[in-house]
Amino acid sequence: MIEQDELRPLVERWLPTQRWFAGKGRTSTVTVTPLAVLDPGPPAVEVWRADVGYEDGSAETYQLPLVAHAEPVDALDHVLLGSIRIGGGKPQWIYDALHDKDITSAWLDGVRDARRDRGLRFTRYVDADAIPVDVSSLVLTGEQSNTSLVFGDSAILKVFRRLQAGVNPDIEIHAALGDQGARHVARLLGSVETDLDGQPASLAMLQEFMTTATDGWELAKASVRDLMAERDLHADEAGGDFAAEASRLGAAIAETHTDLAAAFGVSIAGPDDLRERASSMASRLDHALQIVPELAELADGLRATYDALPDVTDDVVLQRIHGDLHLGQALRTVHRWVVIDFEGEPMADLAGRRHADSPLRDVAGMLRSFEYAGNYRVIESEFDAQLTYRAGEWTQRNRDAFCAGYAQVAGHDPSEQAVLLRAFEADKAVYEAVYEARNRPSWLPIPLASLRRLADPEVTP
Repeated sequence: MIEQDELRPLVERWLPTQRWFAGKGRTSTVTVTPLAVLDPGPPAVEVWRADVGYEDGSAETYQLPLVAHAEPVDALDHVLLGSIRIGGGKPQWIYDALHDKDITSAWLDGVRDARRDRGLRFTRYVDADAIPVDVSSLVLTGEQSNTSLVFGDSAILKVFRRLQAGVNPDIEIHAALGDQGARHVARLLGSVETDLDGQPASLAMLQEFMTTATDGWELAKASVRDLMAERDLHADEAGGDFAAEASRLGAAIAETHTDLAAAFGVSIAGPDDLRERASSMASRLDHALQIVPELAELADGLRATYDALPDVTDDVVLQRIHGDLHLGQALRTVHRWVVIDFEGEPMADLAGRRHADSPLRDVAGMLRSFEYAGNYRVIESEFDAQLTYRAGEWTQRNRDAFCAGYAQVAGHDPSEQAVLLRAFEADKAVYEAVYEARNRPSWLPIPLASLRRLADPEVTP
């Protein structure tokens, strides 16, 4: 067993270097506690929790699967936390166990056997022979909030780095939609949970891996590259026109919303609920103004956009939604679009992520993603005037196509719910402005340009 006092300083130094750690640049204190044993070894593989407390009183808990090796492992040098002496004996080298291909199959073995011991509970949702045991794993490098491992060409294990008590929405929604036979989600194979402060908490989920799929963000960027390479063509004339796929994606999202409504039910938002949502949006704007001073000139118009919400007279349907939808959360397979990552905003409170919301929030997220895809070459070109014009043309064409595809399935065009959609899109763009100001200042003009449009009631969203 790894000893807490020896491990804590290693974790304290290592955590800020990880992409999925949200507390970079903040003063914090760290404590570590063992949660469970995945494999007693040797080598021993243990699941630890790291509790991080900040000066403002907020706190986060992270999952750390760790492996202790008696000798250094060169192939794992990039995920070395450090070396410690266990029980005063010989040094042990501590690594992030998710990168150790020799032991990651223990996760799949547990799912296959539906194991329940050593602090872990594995659940299997398919026949045991559908779990690809004895297959080597590969860690995906693009994850921002979790760590995902691909096993062969058939399964992907997502390990949730931030822990909160309760079932993770990604597991809950995939299980429910799987029971319904939903077409636009991957099959859930298994899940793993433990106890966190006396309550169940999700550690990981195993699902079908879409081997030949390409995510929508890459496909959209390729379309923009094709358009920009032909400087005399309009968006509907370029060989890489994306509008047909955008329409199919809109239809897939509408069908997924229908499946979610059937699985979890719907309700109608009352005036008080809409006022509360408008107030929350205004609060997020107030916070953003402290970080992005460029928003000051737009603040009155944005507040007016939010204040219009309680005046909506049509029924506003609330239901379970994706919660963090963008082009990167949709995979295009040979046969269909598949929607992934239903956990919502990973840094948000778990209970809040499971609340019902308007499907238009998802629509707004996807429309914002088209805005980004259309303009990424404009940023690279330092705002070349012709590219800026053509980016706007591509963006509008694909936003319209997405809404048209959505309308074919849903029976209503989301763009016709202008007051709601404008507010949701503005709320998302304010979030983007804060993110870009902190992380990618050169991209800040994208959300700012959108917010100028959204803050002006005379401009069509």
